[in-house]
Amino acid sequence: MKVAMFASEALPFAKTGGLADVVYSLSKELVREGHEVMIAMPFYSKMKGKAKGAKNLGSFPVQLSWRTQYANVYEVYEDGIRYLFLENDYYFGRDNLYGYNDDGERFAFFALACCRLLTYVQFKPDIVHVHDWQTAVIPCLFKERYSWDAFYRDIKTVLTIHNPAFKGMLDRFFTNDFFSLSDELVDNGKIRLDGQLSTLKAGIVYADKITTVSPTHREELLHPGTAQGLHYILELRRDDFVGIVNGIDIDEWNPETDKRIAFNYSIKNVEEGKHHNQADLLSSFHVKWYGGPVYAITSRLSFQKGIDLVIESGRKALSKGATLLILGNGEYELEQKAEELRREFPDTCGIYIGYSDELAHKIYAGADFFLMPSLFEPCGISQMISQRYGVLPIVRYTGGLVDTVEGYYGEKNAKAATGIGFNDYDVQGMDYAFGKSRELFSDQKLYYQVVRQAMKLDHSWKKSANQYIALYKSIK
Repeated sequence: MKVAMFASEALPFAKTGGLADVVYSLSKELVREGHEVMIAMPFYSKMKGKAKGAKNLGSFPVQLSWRTQYANVYEVYEDGIRYLFLENDYYFGRDNLYGYNDDGERFAFFALACCRLLTYVQFKPDIVHVHDWQTAVIPCLFKERYSWDAFYRDIKTVLTIHNPAFKGMLDRFFTNDFFSLSDELVDNGKIRLDGQLSTLKAGIVYADKITTVSPTHREELLHPGTAQGLHYILELRRDDFVGIVNGIDIDEWNPETDKRIAFNYSIKNVEEGKHHNQADLLSSFHVKWYGGPVYAITSRLSFQKGIDLVIESGRKALSKGATLLILGNGEYELEQKAEELRREFPDTCGIYIGYSDELAHKIYAGADFFLMPSLFEPCGISQMISQRYGVLPIVRYTGGLVDTVEGYYGEKNAKAATGIGFNDYDVQGMDYAFGKSRELFSDQKLYYQVVRQAMKLDHSWKKSANQYIALYKSIK
């Protein structure tokens, strides 16, 4: 089977979030299963140093209605995946991937260029798999602009919604003035959302199949209270809408071979591994240990991630002898509150404002509990990585966290538990989770029983990739 992935970012070349991990890891697993995969993405200026060996295949014009821009095409192979980078410095020669006033135009160009790219390189896929709002309009373009062309007519399309908060909301004049689509598509509501053109809605309406990144998040997107305004559209496509849990890259995230941690270990010697790696972790954050659990979080510091709960409830945990480590950056107010917490508990609270891949690996190997009390979390990857390393995730039950963590609530379910969970997004809920973790940690034999159960979980991409393959094959 031939699969074309169209996405705004993908590892190992450009990443701002989990989208890049998923596109790369899923593609790599599809290749392992014997399929031919091409990833097309913008050639951002900041990634050119990582793709020095890319081969220039030439260029072609891209028509944005009456405007003509050019896409230079570069090719490189990585892990058996064919990457095609579309270069246009007017749109992508910038410091960041997103966050510009003309993002709508930038990714309109990219979507249109992706359509033209297939014929330019003569790659006719069985499946075109698009991701989030930046490329979601492509199924619409296939059916409304290219249906007359036999090359496109038989190509099946899949849309994956990673972050429903971003819907590609554009002024309705984009419909004709950039995409050369009929204004009737806005007037009749097919691509209209809240009076504007929504590229994400266009994808939902026109894609052959729609996925999101966990079964529970699928249910949330069908419920008016948690659907980010998409429930009525997705309800119409309910039979074509599925939830598939993301996997993790088990080559990168492997405590037995991880070169960024102080001591490699497996499920057989996890106690020894925790001892060595925790000492290294505490030293790296310049904090001390007074016998209590070591809690850690690596995350964007934003309201979505429950950082306010971590700080408020974490203060109580610190006063009871715990150690708390925070790695990340984000909202200024939360950064300042984290710094204030460190000043209160300078010996046992460690903060690193920013991101360090090395420290992230040390956290996964050396903490006792990983904090993930998210307000919403379509899938989440960190909880699965922490389980693989034998660090028990503490999660609020939402989205994919429901599907991947069985919360310990006492000896009755200890043999099934793989972490700790709570329901209510408030300090009381977080306090409950801290309390359960202390209870479990006080019985080291039981604690390591749960740790080993978590480490036994299979979070590889193989199972998820096979679900995608079955979905691809189901499209008639």
